[in-house]
Amino acid sequence: INESQKQQLESVSYSSRYALGLFYEAGTGIAVPWAAQYITDNPCIRFISIDNKKRNIESPDVGPSVVVHTTVTFGSEHLDSEPAEVQQIILSHLQRIVPSLPKPSSIKCQRWRYSQVTRAVANCPGQMILHTQPLLICGGDGFTRSNFDGCIESAMSLAEAVRPHLQQFQSQAAKLPLDLL
Repeated sequence: INESQKQQLESVSYSSRYALGLFYEAGTGIAVPWAAQYITDNPCIRFISIDNKKRNIESPDVGPSVVVHTTVTFGSEHLDSEPAEVQQIILSHLQRIVPSLPKPSSIKCQRWRYSQVTRAVANCPGQMILHTQPLLICGGDGFTRSNFDGCIESAMSLAEAVRPHLQQFQSQAAKLPLDLL
């Protein structure tokens, strides 16, 4: 890639956070009146969901799970902390927010270093062609924004960027021996 492209790609920035998953045995009840909730007044936790309830896939055969996302500030402050230590901090905040949660059968704490785009690549809506021979294109929310619409916008932009090269691919494929296809 050229120096300009490299600088553009290096200018992208992401927020960081942690995700915590609490997993329960089948039949465990989670006694809250909501499927998901944004938390606005906690320095650690931003979002909690009862995942199977949120996805409307409750089943007596599959245990529920609770997903917790931390705030961006908490994530950046604890980016290099030990996950076990961070897990305990998140659990203590969660206990204060939802004291009725039963003890999970397992817990997974995941550092999410590149969570959401805070600054996308400038002047490259949806994608960037890095090389034409061979064709190398990159895309994703780093070229738009971190939401569903941003992902769709990037995918559409990638498809449009590939379209002019399809005939070339087809003619090259036609020249390959059949045992390579």
